[in-house]
Amino acid sequence: MTKRKHFFLNLKEKFNWEYWPIYMFYIPLLPLYVYYSLRSGSFTYFVATNPAIKNGGDATESKFETLKLLPKNLIPKSLFIPSNQNVNVVIENLKKENLHFPLIIKPDIGYRGLLVKKLNVQKDLECFLKKYSQINFIVQEFVSYKKECGILYVRYPDEEKGKITSITLKKYLDVKGDGASTVADLISHDDQAQRYKSIYQEQIIQYLSYQPKKGETFLLNEIGNHCKGAAFLNGNHLISKNLTNTFDKISQDVKGVFFGRYDVKYNDFRSLELGKDFRIIELNGVIAEPTHIYDAPNSSYLYALKSIAKHWQYVYQISKINHKKGVKYKNFWSVLNGLLALRPYNKMIQKLSEN
Repeated sequence: MTKRKHFFLNLKEKFNWEYWPIYMFYIPLLPLYVYYSLRSGSFTYFVATNPAIKNGGDATESKFETLKLLPKNLIPKSLFIPSNQNVNVVIENLKKENLHFPLIIKPDIGYRGLLVKKLNVQKDLECFLKKYSQINFIVQEFVSYKKECGILYVRYPDEEKGKITSITLKKYLDVKGDGASTVADLISHDDQAQRYKSIYQEQIIQYLSYQPKKGETFLLNEIGNHCKGAAFLNGNHLISKNLTNTFDKISQDVKGVFFGRYDVKYNDFRSLELGKDFRIIELNGVIAEPTHIYDAPNSSYLYALKSIAKHWQYVYQISKINHKKGVKYKNFWSVLNGLLALRPYNKMIQKLSEN
């Protein structure tokens, strides 16, 4: 990429609110947080939203422990890998759990999809753990379903039925063949592919000279995270009674979780609606966003703020009901210290992901 093109890409990103820093979406809403805190009598009211998840799911929780709350038949086989664990021990544990390559590895306490990677062979795992030995990871079987979405589901504790408030369809980073150009040529003419080149270039290096057929889609990355180049599309038109019923059943089986975004892989949306042929690869608690807002061409910064504010209202209402049922709020300083400790950890994750 030329310096000039790199400059204009960076300039475009600065003016595209979709890529703005996270504080741009939350600082404007701080007065609302203070308002709910004063009404509830606690600045940690949100922890009561999901009693089964540490602090309700404020991003300090273990992904592995949260995943275990879900029915086994709906989640991929997973293994927790503590920091500095001997690679040979990890490989033995993979065999015991009947986990085979390819695998997905991610930090157990994650940050916006950073250090999430597909491992195709054992050598990939060995190199990865050697490079990032200081972090706790979770390894999952690679779910081969071709499509992915995020479904944000809300249910009040005194009601059996809930509602889906957001569906985000995730379009993996790809290029489309013209019948003549190589993968390398297609990438060089695609701004989005150029922006995330450092993420996928290792895994596709052997395909750079391949010429996709006209109209053929060539995947550059199969991970549905924004920071991995996946586009987030508004799928709220797909909210239906059948899909809501499916997640009502899941929610009733998952005790102590009332607000969360289920990240789901599937092949056919109709089957997903009916509760068939899908896997939940992750569950995010109160920190979960209605990520359909990041469909920038069909949204706006103001709409994004309003949507987040609406979901904060759900969090407040659910936590209030749970508190009346006996769920206690946590000490402010203990929660704050946990969140403050998360900051250097997130910075470390970000720095490591750039190397």
